[in-house]
Amino acid sequence: MPQVLEFKLPDLGEGLTEAEIVRWLVEVGDVVAIDQPVVEVETAKAMVEVPCPYGGVVTARFGDEGTELPVGAPLLTVAVGSPVEGSGDGPAADSGTEDSGSGNVLVGYGTGAPPVRRRRVRPQGVKAAVAVPAAPEAVAPEPEPVAGPVAVVSPLVRRLARQHDLDLRRLAGSGPDGLILRADVESAIRSAAEAPAPEAVAEPVVASGASGASTTSAASGASASSASGGERVALRGVRGAVADKLSRSRREIPDATCWVDADATELMAARASMNSVAGASKVSVLALLARICTAALARYPELNSTVDQEAREIVRLPQVHLGFAAQTDRGLVVPVVRDAHEGTAESIGAEIARLTEAARTGTLTPAQLTGGTFTLNNYGVFGVDGSTPIINHPEAAMLGVGRIVPKPWVHEGQLAVRQVVQLSLTFDHRVCDGGTAGGFLRYVADCVERPALLLRSL
Repeated sequence: MPQVLEFKLPDLGEGLTEAEIVRWLVEVGDVVAIDQPVVEVETAKAMVEVPCPYGGVVTARFGDEGTELPVGAPLLTVAVGSPVEGSGDGPAADSGTEDSGSGNVLVGYGTGAPPVRRRRVRPQGVKAAVAVPAAPEAVAPEPEPVAGPVAVVSPLVRRLARQHDLDLRRLAGSGPDGLILRADVESAIRSAAEAPAPEAVAEPVVASGASGASTTSAASGASASSASGGERVALRGVRGAVADKLSRSRREIPDATCWVDADATELMAARASMNSVAGASKVSVLALLARICTAALARYPELNSTVDQEAREIVRLPQVHLGFAAQTDRGLVVPVVRDAHEGTAESIGAEIARLTEAARTGTLTPAQLTGGTFTLNNYGVFGVDGSTPIINHPEAAMLGVGRIVPKPWVHEGQLAVRQVVQLSLTFDHRVCDGGTAGGFLRYVADCVERPALLLRSL
């Protein structure tokens, strides 16, 4: 007799208490293996695939895509020990008790069993035990053109389809084994844009019994306009987490900002020389600035610290975990380069490139977005010269970098056109005074103007 087990949204770590269902990876009736990812959720920190610790037949799912669930809420139910129709060796065949589950719930922490292809079955003998989904589905849903899992691997492809309200089950993939590629999604988007819009969409639907009342569909993440005509956008997910952290930073940290203009001509020349070596990996300006920051923090460790408000103590940290601000379509995120103080400009640059790509595709893990001790913010990519950034709580400082542009500059007693950048340091005035902050910023500026100074710390 099969046993129906309930799998709840697990604790995803890092203090996260809720997650939004982005895409179900299984459907009711699918056969799943132990530790197979069953749903993709978005937390305030990252996109995560959640594996199920049970093997068997999915009997119910709880929540539609776009639904936000708290930790501990039911995700799905699985009938373990259920015979698979037409097969006696399915993944659920020897999973008769709860102990058969792995007990692991986060991707990367499973038993390592290879994934199996999901098959549609009719669960036998479990009808009375099937849980009722929290959000009932439509009485007569439109039949899906393709049954079973969607042949999509890339999170970028999934996100692109979501942004354009495109049903991936209606697409025929051009990749190997019918894999849906980005080109397939973009082609479908173009076709939808070229198709004439139905006339019914242009007219509001008037609710019966309410004169002049109408119903409208809210955009994703936003509710209907209020009576005053303003649009309400929900602060949740990454945007909500950023809002909470910035608000807390402003409430708790007495910050101050100092800034300086620096001649980056020699730094740019040094970078060009580094990148002229055949076969060597390219070094970015951000990587050079990151290496300069680690050298400066070795001289001014006060800025690599945090404040324990309850104990009224400043905690100076031994390692430099360098965060860098990255703008993505999900909002601002701050990936962290671990142990940056031990790296070179080349190794730090490689890690920045890896984390930036993960941020762009939405595959950063919560661990890669937390634990920073100092943040580097390159807002020059937005074409601006300066800013007074808000400190990334609970850190003690952030270095901001503006655009590097040709400007008139007095060089060796002569007016010349030089590559000039504005540097700004926002710091927690509890951990140090202006002398320390000014010394840190002046050292950074000196290294930008004379990169050879870094040789003393290499």
